[in-house]
Amino acid sequence: MSDWRVELKVLISGGSGFIGSALTRSLLADGHSVSVLTRSVAPVTAQPGVQALQWDGRSSEGWLDVFSHQDVVVNLAGETVGRWPWDASRKKRIYDSRVQAGAALVEAYQHAEQKPPVLIQSSGIGFYGPLAAQGITEDFPAGSDFMALVARDWESSTAKVESMAGVRRVVIRTSLVLDKREGVLPLMAIPVQFFVGGPLGSGQQGVSWIHIEDEVRAIRFLIDHEQARGAFNLSAPQPLPNSEFIRTLAKAINRPYWIPAPAFVLKLALGEMSTLLLDGQFALPCKLQKLGFRFKFEQAGQAFKAIYGL
Repeated sequence: MSDWRVELKVLISGGSGFIGSALTRSLLADGHSVSVLTRSVAPVTAQPGVQALQWDGRSSEGWLDVFSHQDVVVNLAGETVGRWPWDASRKKRIYDSRVQAGAALVEAYQHAEQKPPVLIQSSGIGFYGPLAAQGITEDFPAGSDFMALVARDWESSTAKVESMAGVRRVVIRTSLVLDKREGVLPLMAIPVQFFVGGPLGSGQQGVSWIHIEDEVRAIRFLIDHEQARGAFNLSAPQPLPNSEFIRTLAKAINRPYWIPAPAFVLKLALGEMSTLLLDGQFALPCKLQKLGFRFKFEQAGQAFKAIYGL
């Protein structure tokens, strides 16, 4: 494990997003240096101490010199998935934004005078596709639906760096990240808060989740641990069926749990995008825990109480 007291220079692509911003705050708080690759400089410059680097998400032009002096690269870049509608144009942007960003980082690695020794490559548990199976570990193969294709090719977009001497690559397959103000949870909580919360579809689909604090802690843990290589599920060790997840949320904010949302209604309203609500996985963080990581929030009830200040 590296000494946390040594200042790290960390470059984050997609650093102005939800997870990237939280990771940036954590790194800065511990005295590390953060540079962010972003298409929109304004949101990044609002964070004191952050160096914002303009990029097009497709090439290494304009930021290669900075890249060559980094200790860690974290690739979080990608179009937001949870925006309706999933028409052909949006699906193409979701896919291209991830694969092109990965290709740009590989290009930077190929041309850099000094290669950053650690690359954290983002992905998601959608890699496994919709599965009813319990206990999905990192050994499970990729699925075949759209989100699985995106995740698989997102991961593959930076695979070439593994053949470069002195470079360690880690893939983080992130689950539903819980936070009060950002991410998907605020949207999921709306019907519950208005007393109409209930299971979505069958309610049996898996909800794998992780508190934002544990997400950031896990990423930093994997940065520090030289033994960490390959794919890791970033998901709390107790995933739940959707019905139990919503029931636990309702209990945490003192609201009733009673009105189900039929699958056909969600499919009519959202089309293919309804898969984000009606399908799921029961992912387990086997490799992360084996390496010694300890979650602060293992149970959904704990996470909700912390999020809502109960």
